[in-house]
Amino acid sequence: MASFPREQEGLDVEPGEDAQADHSGVRAEGNLEEQGNSEIPSEAQKNPEKVEKISETFFYKYEDICSRPFVSEDSGIPVNLLTLKHSFGYDSTRPVNLLMIDSQTLLYIAGNHIVILNLKTKFQRYLRSSSGCGIGFITAHPTKQYFAVGEKGEKPNLIIYDFPSLRPYRILQGGTEKAYVFGDFNRAGTLLASVGSSPDYTLTVWNWKQEEIVLRSKAFSQDVYKVTFSAENEEQLTTSGAGHIRFWKMALTFTGLKLQGALGRFGRTAVSDILGYVELPDGKVVSGTEWGNLLLWEGGLIKVELCRSGDKPCHHGPISQLVLDEGGLYTVGKDGFIRVWNFETIDAADSVDDTGLLEVEPMNELCVGENASLSFMSKVHDCGQPVWFAQDANGAIWKLDLTFSNMTRDPECLYTFHSGSIEAVSVSPGAYFMATTALDRSVRIYDFSSNSQLGERKFIQGGTALTWAPLVVNPKGSLIAVGFEDGVVRIIEVYVPKRLPGLAGQANTENAEIKLKQAFKPHSAEVTALAYERNGAVFATGGRDKTVFFFAIEDEYKPIGFIHVLGPVQALQWSPPSHEKSMLLILCENGFALQVPAPIPEEQDTASSYEMKNLPMQYFHFYSIKSRIKEIALREKQKKEKEIAKLEWIKEQERMGMEVEEDSKEEPEEEPLPPLYIPEEPSPILCGFYSAPGKFWLSLGGYDSGFLYHCEFSHDHQEDLENRKDEPFEVIPVEGTDNNPIHHISFCTRGLLMFCGMQNGALRVYRLRDQDLSVNSLKEYWCFNVHDNDYGQIRGICSSFDDKFLITCGADGNIFTFNILSPEDVRKELKAKIPFPRSGLEKEEDAEDTEDAYTIEEVKQKKEYERIMKEAEEKKKKKREEIVSLRQEFLSLLQKNQQLPKHMQLRREEFEMDHRIFEELDRQRAQKIESVQKELAWEREKHLIGLQKLQKQFQDSLELTVVVRAIQSNHEISTYRLLTTYEKHCQDEEHLSCKRTAFKQDQEPAEKKEITTEKKHMRRGTVTFEAEAEKLKILEDHKPTARYIESRREKIERLVEKSDKMKAKIMKRKAEWDELYKSKPSDDCENPKDAEEIKEARENIGCYKLKTASNYKLPEHVNTEKKVMQLASLEKLIHTMKADMNKEILSLRDLKVSVIDEIKCLVQELKHVQAALDLSECLPLPSIPQLHPDEVPEKKFEYNSEILLKFREEQEAKAKPPEQLKESPSSHAFRDRFRQTPLINKTDPMAQAAGGCPVETASSVAKKQKKGSEFEKVEPTEMELEMLKQEKIKNLYLQETFIKQINTLMISFDAELHLLRHKKLKMDVPMISAELRYIMWYAELLILKNSEKHEDLLQGRVNTLISEQKAIQSKLKSYLAQLEDRECEIVKLQECEKALYANFQASLRENKKFADFLTKVLKKKIKGTEKREVGREAGEGHENEEEDDEESSLSTDEENSGSEDEVFDDSVCPNGCDEALLQNTIQLRQQRLDIEKEKKVAANLRKKCSALANKAKVVETSLDTTNKELETIQWEKQQRLNELDVAVPLKLHQVQYLVNGEMPSDFSQALVFSSSSLESLRKRVGELHNENLMQREIYNTAREQHKQLVRDKKEKEKEIQELEEKCNNLMMKKFGRQVDFEAVQAESVNVHMEKMKVQIMEKEYEHSQELKEWEKRILDLRNQLMNVTNENTSKLKQLHQLTIEKHQLETKLDSLKNELVSLLATLLHCTTLATVQVWDCSEMVRDSVALTSSLVSHPALQDQTAGWANIGTGQMTAPGLVEGDQNELILKQAMP
Repeated sequence: MASFPREQEGLDVEPGEDAQADHSGVRAEGNLEEQGNSEIPSEAQKNPEKVEKISETFFYKYEDICSRPFVSEDSGIPVNLLTLKHSFGYDSTRPVNLLMIDSQTLLYIAGNHIVILNLKTKFQRYLRSSSGCGIGFITAHPTKQYFAVGEKGEKPNLIIYDFPSLRPYRILQGGTEKAYVFGDFNRAGTLLASVGSSPDYTLTVWNWKQEEIVLRSKAFSQDVYKVTFSAENEEQLTTSGAGHIRFWKMALTFTGLKLQGALGRFGRTAVSDILGYVELPDGKVVSGTEWGNLLLWEGGLIKVELCRSGDKPCHHGPISQLVLDEGGLYTVGKDGFIRVWNFETIDAADSVDDTGLLEVEPMNELCVGENASLSFMSKVHDCGQPVWFAQDANGAIWKLDLTFSNMTRDPECLYTFHSGSIEAVSVSPGAYFMATTALDRSVRIYDFSSNSQLGERKFIQGGTALTWAPLVVNPKGSLIAVGFEDGVVRIIEVYVPKRLPGLAGQANTENAEIKLKQAFKPHSAEVTALAYERNGAVFATGGRDKTVFFFAIEDEYKPIGFIHVLGPVQALQWSPPSHEKSMLLILCENGFALQVPAPIPEEQDTASSYEMKNLPMQYFHFYSIKSRIKEIALREKQKKEKEIAKLEWIKEQERMGMEVEEDSKEEPEEEPLPPLYIPEEPSPILCGFYSAPGKFWLSLGGYDSGFLYHCEFSHDHQEDLENRKDEPFEVIPVEGTDNNPIHHISFCTRGLLMFCGMQNGALRVYRLRDQDLSVNSLKEYWCFNVHDNDYGQIRGICSSFDDKFLITCGADGNIFTFNILSPEDVRKELKAKIPFPRSGLEKEEDAEDTEDAYTIEEVKQKKEYERIMKEAEEKKKKKREEIVSLRQEFLSLLQKNQQLPKHMQLRREEFEMDHRIFEELDRQRAQKIESVQKELAWEREKHLIGLQKLQKQFQDSLELTVVVRAIQSNHEISTYRLLTTYEKHCQDEEHLSCKRTAFKQDQEPAEKKEITTEKKHMRRGTVTFEAEAEKLKILEDHKPTARYIESRREKIERLVEKSDKMKAKIMKRKAEWDELYKSKPSDDCENPKDAEEIKEARENIGCYKLKTASNYKLPEHVNTEKKVMQLASLEKLIHTMKADMNKEILSLRDLKVSVIDEIKCLVQELKHVQAALDLSECLPLPSIPQLHPDEVPEKKFEYNSEILLKFREEQEAKAKPPEQLKESPSSHAFRDRFRQTPLINKTDPMAQAAGGCPVETASSVAKKQKKGSEFEKVEPTEMELEMLKQEKIKNLYLQETFIKQINTLMISFDAELHLLRHKKLKMDVPMISAELRYIMWYAELLILKNSEKHEDLLQGRVNTLISEQKAIQSKLKSYLAQLEDRECEIVKLQECEKALYANFQASLRENKKFADFLTKVLKKKIKGTEKREVGREAGEGHENEEEDDEESSLSTDEENSGSEDEVFDDSVCPNGCDEALLQNTIQLRQQRLDIEKEKKVAANLRKKCSALANKAKVVETSLDTTNKELETIQWEKQQRLNELDVAVPLKLHQVQYLVNGEMPSDFSQALVFSSSSLESLRKRVGELHNENLMQREIYNTAREQHKQLVRDKKEKEKEIQELEEKCNNLMMKKFGRQVDFEAVQAESVNVHMEKMKVQIMEKEYEHSQELKEWEKRILDLRNQLMNVTNENTSKLKQLHQLTIEKHQLETKLDSLKNELVSLLATLLHCTTLATVQVWDCSEMVRDSVALTSSLVSHPALQDQTAGWANIGTGQMTAPGLVEGDQNELILKQAMP
């Protein structure tokens, strides 16, 4: 292949030839299939000095490489005859046909084009293939800067395009022989791997920027679908295809770089085609299978096969793609599902048993669509968010959100197309519209002037043929005939819905609406051809069932008849207007062509069948002559070659000067032509057209392709049509069509152009010199490859009505529109107008679509068969009537016999046969019956029980449906089908009421418990507060009451109050200024009033959020219980209304029964009356109405032995083979009649009304009377004649009266039925709506039940956390209240402590000698003896006990540590120390201990509050988490509820969702909205407009006010500045400096100093009072001292006297001293008396008394104080205490 010129940017260096060398001839060494290795040395390795690198700035010129149309030389046909206008189709069946370059640019392959579609603007750009033979694949570079296009053809190119400039950047050649299948860049983008199709299947690795082949090898010997580089290791590749997967490595060997391939071995797993796979980071590969499971490959072997639980496949169908993205493995299946699997689970998967299967479950899954079949998906990022685009093989492109979160959007279908081959296309005869159909069951309407799709409609079968009705049939051009593969033809009507009344002016009404006008089924196989007669009177259809059906075109298409042809119909064509007669050309696939005239409906007899056997037909059976044509052409060629050789020989002889003698020999006779070669299978006729009356052109496929055959119908009528041999009379060879036949031919009247659609997807155009075809006219042509060359066979070609546009459709699913001639020659701004709807269309409903399996002829035959059967039944009826008449005659004979005299009468036995025969038969029959009954007794009982069970299960549970029919019309009314019992609803209601009662009972104790707890906390807080208040009352100090001090205090209070007022005034002013400055808005803030108004507007404007919106607020929680209640109430209401209606219908049936009885009585009387009249005077008897079987359905379940026997006969007949079932039609009719006749009990009034014994007619009675009167004929008298005349008049009157009464009864009953039927019809509308609502609610109930368990669990957890949170909050509240009280108490105690400390310090100044002692007493730490608080909670007892234990241990430690210091006794006041001061110190110490205790309690409360606060935070966090989980579940539940379809009945005027002014075919994007709300919103538009005007005026006023305020502000600021300067000047003049006047005002009175003065005065007053008391006390003490001195003097005198006596006694005792020494020593050891010396002073006596009282109060001495006695002024004894150490121990313990 020649190299292409390059476009250069920057450098002017041309690349070397080696860079574009053709490497196709290079082959790898060795057997590629066996070794799988290949290498190819690059040119750089061979000649490193010669190769020059291609510059990065080189570009090719697109105009030089793109393929162009082929035009024959000297043809005069312009190259730009056709220019591509738009592509409507999409090749969705191609495995990978979707490439996203960015979020707005989509690339896909359309035949020989690459379509670049802008998703935002919908604008298309196109790239042509360079070869013109199709495109194999497209793939993008990792940077998205380039994309590669692999083409098809001989030595195809692989072109790299730059994006977005779309300039060819590199062209790679020699990679494959015929076509590229797939390609992939490596992760770095430096290498490109491609794989080719058959026959070579070459795998090539490219250095694409240098256009060099790095490596190449044969991938496999079968189809290869895919090749990819490994994302982690770029030296590894993987290929997969039909029944294989192969793993490749780039290995560097001693001979160079090679590709080594290892074929994957399936082992025990079934071999599968592998469409998709993905390489894992560790080298493993995961692939899909045809049956939907995943295979994990490792080392070329299957490690494990993955499926879902329960042996369910991962996908129901082949897996087309696998993607590894963000830690998840995405699988794309043909079943329309995308599933996400855990990558780590897949990677670590291993087989657990011999089956090799491992069950895993996906993490997430997404069902894209109900009928989706996903082939490929591509990922791009839009605004930083990942977006996936998916290719649907069923003709769609989807936009997917695979985030799998609560805010995940639903799949969005961006575009829809035909799926697969386009079967037919047709254009409108008067507008720029085209219609297409395909096997995807859709019909689509396009506007090719504006490049848009107008409408689409789906049907139940795929379309196979389509034609647009001509204007002569439909002047508006709105009718289209479509044929389908099930043989049905549908007539559809296209119109614009915006012209319908009630839809004018609405949005979305510009698109076309497709309405089904008529549907009929003329064929039993698919419809292949449709054609309208040139005058528009006849419509013809052809099908594969070898029939052609004709219809008369009126308001509806009425069948005329059909004809049988000799093969499946390929095409139909009516003769053009230039022909004299209207003839139809019928082309069959098997080589037959027929011609028939247009049938005339009036001449056809369609009474029994639609088959037209008298329609004249002409036949043509194509006989192949191609072998003869080839032989003749070969002989002509040889003859010419001989002549040329002879002339050259003669010239040579003449040049040599030799004479040439004329050859007188005669030319040898030509050999006869060999026999014609006839292919075994006849060549199919592809297309054809009329050339002249009786003549036509044919294009054939198969062996006879390559020519156009001119044929003519012969007038020879041969009986053996199959063996006809008709040859064409003219043949035109068509260049290049031997293996590429013409499939479709279309003509363009402008320019005499003939368009041909080829099998390889090419479009040919021939310019005709005249109206007729000739050899010369088909030599020159214009050819352009449009569709895919492999499977893009052109299925339809047609030009627009004005021949300005050409449309082609192909089997590759693509639809192209072209401008004929250049686009400049076409008028600008062409716009098609959709036909307006005809008048009255809005009142018409869609025609009933046919789904019947019978064709029109089959229906006709069925009706004919039914007619024949009816005639047979009538014959049977006549025979039965004859039998009845014979019976009547026999009865009359019996009556005559009875009228004879007895001696002449025959006995009854004489009328019968031998009675013994009847007796024997009766006896045998009775014996057989008895034996059979005994044999079948057990079976009878068994089946009887089974029958009872079935009746109970199915019959008894349902009410029978009763149908009441009118008497004189076909109207009827039926009852509703209902359950007989209603126990279910009662049980449900009882269950729900029990649940509600239990719930209330559970709620009440909880509420009571909470109330009790709150009361306890309040009571405890009150008790605590009262106790603290009492303590505070005790600690209050008394104030002095001197008048002067009081007056001074009042004065100070007034000053303080004045100062406080001044401070308050200053603070208030400051607060006002602060508030004013705070309220000053910032420059960018909003006016609060405006914000409030905006808020109010938002609240009042209304919220119309969709349930699928992300900001939708969930409504009130609906649970299963409420939904069950709703269902129960709705079902009860429906049941009640239907039951009431059923009662009315049953009463109407009873009325009919009574009417029939009354009519019977009247008819009987009428018969008696008519018996007295002549036959000529008798009026016809009114027919007695009968009850139909469905009016008494309860009779259907009554049976007897006769019915059972006949049922048995029918079952046996069904079991017999068909040959034995050839019975007479009468037997079938009798069986059917018997089957339809229910058993009627004559005792039942309804049975009597329904029928009974036949009533004798009046004529028969008259005959009897006449026959009876024959015995005696007597002439009547005149009186008798007169009486007979009067009787006759009376009978005539009675006859008329009875008939009127009968008619009145019938009319009145029918009127009652009509009224009730109208009432029921009105009731059906709400009943159907209620049932639809019930179905929807039941579906919601199922969804609610699925999530009920988890939701109830979470709701219970939420309730528990809420109750726990309330308890914690109440407890925390009480603790905070206690803590606040404690802190207040501590503050007051601290104030008291300060006062006591002040007194203590003052007392220390007077008693400095005992300061250390008193300080030690104050600071001494002692054990507290306070009791615990009463009323603490039981739960706090353990904590308090632990705290007390800690305190006791601490106090013990403190005592132990204090014992090491000097031990002192604070209970004994030292000498010289004031006892009151000691008591004051002890009191102060007790106060300090109380404060410390309160601080400890407060600290404990703080700890508890902190713990509770932390616990509250934990509970709140848990509650928030649980609420979020509950909200998530409710949101998911709401999403599932949103997925339910809700039926909303709407009238046409209520539908306002219009697309371009027309009614859309798809209402999926519509919204049901109330008209009142819509009207209010519309009114709101006007109100908002007025408000905008008002706001603008307010804005202008505010703007002027703002300007004025700015000016005022500047003036005020200037004035303030002047006043400040003036104030500063005055202060400098008066004070000499600037003074803070607020501080001066606030500090004008020294309150603290005044308070101190008052305190000094109070202290002085107290001290003076205390001095007075001390002076009085001193005086008392002096008096006491005087008295004591006097007593002491007297005592001294007595002591002196006693001393003298003592000396005297001592003298006496000296003599006895020595004798008593030993005795005294013994006595001293034995004495038990202990004496205690005490001080004589009175103060010591008082101390001992106090000590004794303290000892008595100590608990340890309470039992011992009872023994104390002899307390006097001198001694105190303690009996029972022996040792002195024990006394000291007791005294120590008693010290406070």
